[in-house]
Amino acid sequence: MSCQCFIIPEDVLERFAKDKSLSEAQRKSFADAAQFERKWRKLRATYGKVSAAANTMLASRAQTAAPPTITVYNCNHGTTLPGIPVPYPGDATAKRAFVETKAVADFYQKLFGRNSVDNAGKTLMSSIHFSVNYNNAFWNGTQMTYGDGDGNIFVDFTRSDDVIGHELTHGVTQFSAQLAYSNEAGGLNESISDVFGSMFRQWRAKQSVDKADWLIGKDIMGPGAIAKGYRCLRDMADPAAKHCLSQQPTHYSQYKNGMDPHYSSGIPNLAFCKAAKAIGGNSWEKAGKVWYSALTGFAPQPNMKMKTFANRTRTLAKSMFSKDPAVFTAINNAWIAVGL
Repeated sequence: MSCQCFIIPEDVLERFAKDKSLSEAQRKSFADAAQFERKWRKLRATYGKVSAAANTMLASRAQTAAPPTITVYNCNHGTTLPGIPVPYPGDATAKRAFVETKAVADFYQKLFGRNSVDNAGKTLMSSIHFSVNYNNAFWNGTQMTYGDGDGNIFVDFTRSDDVIGHELTHGVTQFSAQLAYSNEAGGLNESISDVFGSMFRQWRAKQSVDKADWLIGKDIMGPGAIAKGYRCLRDMADPAAKHCLSQQPTHYSQYKNGMDPHYSSGIPNLAFCKAAKAIGGNSWEKAGKVWYSALTGFAPQPNMKMKTFANRTRTLAKSMFSKDPAVFTAINNAWIAVGL
């Protein structure tokens, strides 16, 4: 699995790097972030291969391992990872990193019986205050890293619990389906992180599917982005909406090989949202359980097609909720609606 695993897509960074309404310093920070993102790709690919090899070659104690330890480090605006250990509680950013990371671990354990991202109690490490005005957050294959944002387009990336859930879910995918980060598998990879990031946000807020806004990254939008009309990074209920920084396709007929996973993910995102809304109640109770089993209940398939994943959820809906045929109907209709 080669995972890009940044919350802000490269082309959005490049767009702001050319935005003349921003200061020269702000444009440079976006350009530097885009260049840095490209540099990480080879290293992340190596991390993914190592974790995949460990999963298949080494013994695991998933059933007996202790719950994950949560650690936070402060980069103090430097770029050396992981940084200096932060004793709890630390500053506001450190508190959020501790609390929300612990909450993600609880979310996976309580709802899906998973012990950390690897299901074997892996320590969940976060680094905060990375670089200066750094406009991104990322999972690098071993840990989380958060920038503070520039205060204009983006604010502190720990402020959005769905961003934290999204990025840590890349770790879950890394240690389960091992989806590649290109073509259809890449779109699925990003979508899985949006799906579970959104579910985590809804779970934290005790929101039903009808109360949820289905926005991704709403809480990291800075005043400059809001002034431009942007409310979020993505909208799972309306992927092509103009209020999204990353407008996405809504139907498989719009998919093309080589499409950035941050965009092709809109297709399965919309399918999950439609399915969860049609089922009703809480997204994690039925639709979420089906998606989790489709991700983790099979042998790794790095180059999985979207139709394969869709059919997995159809089959699982029938077997997991045999006494509730409405679950299958909702999931089947949702995939049909997006062309799968």
